[in-house]
Amino acid sequence: MTYVDLVWHTRTERAGSFTSSAAASWELVFSQFQGETIVAARGPETKATQADFPADAEFFGITFKLGAFMPHLPIKTMLDRQDVILPQAGSRRSFWLNGSAWELPTIENVDVFISRLIRQDILVRDREVESALHGRSPALSPRSLQYRFVQATGLAHKTIQQIERARRAAKLLEHGTRPLDAAFELGYFDQAHLTNSLRRFIGKTPVQIVQTGALALPPSITGMSIAE
Repeated sequence: MTYVDLVWHTRTERAGSFTSSAAASWELVFSQFQGETIVAARGPETKATQADFPADAEFFGITFKLGAFMPHLPIKTMLDRQDVILPQAGSRRSFWLNGSAWELPTIENVDVFISRLIRQDILVRDREVESALHGRSPALSPRSLQYRFVQATGLAHKTIQQIERARRAAKLLEHGTRPLDAAFELGYFDQAHLTNSLRRFIGKTPVQIVQTGALALPPSITGMSIAE
């Protein structure tokens, strides 16, 4: 799907914490806890942090592709857990978005929810940013392209590249690639440069990633792709 990277769902049985790795994408998160439903627009994370989660909670999220955004929600103000909480709209099954009441989506009808966002131009995409992300050179000045990146993703292009490279490095290490080889393959100056990048963006050293994995999430998480 052009606009959505992943739809995910998780439940927790007990309270705990995990290392939340840096991520360049933003998402809508619907959480249910103690009879309350919270709808949050969550921006990108530019560094790894420790995140807590409560017991007996349920989370449902829509992670958007880079370049897809809602113009009325400036992503650059939502970085690093500065979430925007969308208020309830008269009932526990609806919320306010861009001045209108929307029914809470579910796994079963999330494709309808997203299609409606697109039809009403609430969710749009910047094709020039998408082109740059795929290595093509848009017909824009560097200053204009940088502005478009911040508007569409909340981040500079270089920051996105750094985050994505660190996540690729972590995956290589998880699959048995030696740190020195991973550093060479992904263009790090040396192994020390790789280690510093992983500590910043993943929150673990290469040795820790090999031993425990990298992109840890709360228990029981599942994800799926959906068709437009």
